[in-house]
Amino acid sequence: MGEWIVISALELPPLLAGTLVTLQLVAVSLVLGTVVGLSTALVRVYGSGWTRAMVIGYVEVFRGTPLLVQLFMVYYGLPDIGIVLPAMTAACLTMSLNSGAYQSDYFRGGVQAVGSGQMMAARALGMSRLKAIVHIILPQAVRLLIPSWSLESSQLLKASAVTFLITVPDAMGQAKILVTRTFNALPTYLTITGIYIGIVAICSLLFGLLERKARIPGWGTAIYKR
Repeated sequence: MGEWIVISALELPPLLAGTLVTLQLVAVSLVLGTVVGLSTALVRVYGSGWTRAMVIGYVEVFRGTPLLVQLFMVYYGLPDIGIVLPAMTAACLTMSLNSGAYQSDYFRGGVQAVGSGQMMAARALGMSRLKAIVHIILPQAVRLLIPSWSLESSQLLKASAVTFLITVPDAMGQAKILVTRTFNALPTYLTITGIYIGIVAICSLLFGLLERKARIPGWGTAIYKR
C-alpha cells in the first residue's frame, strides 16, 4: 500500500494537468450546450412547424446515439468532406451538441412549467413575445433548471473520459499514458477515480448552494434524468 501511495504521488502532476484539460472541456461544453439548449427549446415551444421539426430531429439524433459515435463522426468523419478539426475542438463541438440536445429538454420543461398564463398576461400588458420570454418566462424557468445543470455537469464530466480516444490529453488520457509507461494500473486508476469523485462532489455542492439561493418560494424543482 505504501508503494502505491508513492507511485500515485509521482503520477499526480500529469494527472492534474489532464484534469485541467478535462475541466476546460466540460466548462466550454456546458456553456455552449446551454446556448444551444436554450435556443432549440424556445424553437420547440414557440417556433413554427418546420423549424420545430428540424430541432426535434437534432435532439433525437444526439440523444439517440452514443457520444463516442458522435465523437468519431466529427473527428474522423468530417475530414472526408474537407473539414479537419483539432482534437480539442472536435471534442468541445461534439460534447456541446450532445449536451445541447439534453438541455433542450431541460429548458423546454422549465419554460412549460412557468405556465402559458404568464405569457398571456404579459402580452395583455403590451409586451412583445420576445420581451415576455426574456423578462418574465426565462428568469423563472432558469431557477427551476439548476438541479438539471448540476446533473448535466456531472454527466459531461463522466462523458469526457472517452475523448482520450481521439488524443485529447484529458485526465483519462494522461492516466492511460501513465499506465502504458509504468504498468501501475490499479494505483493510477484509483487516483483518477478519486479526482473524478472529488470534482463531482464539488460541483454538486456548488449547484446545491446556488439552488437554495435562487429557489422560488412555493415552487418545486424537477430533475430531468438522462
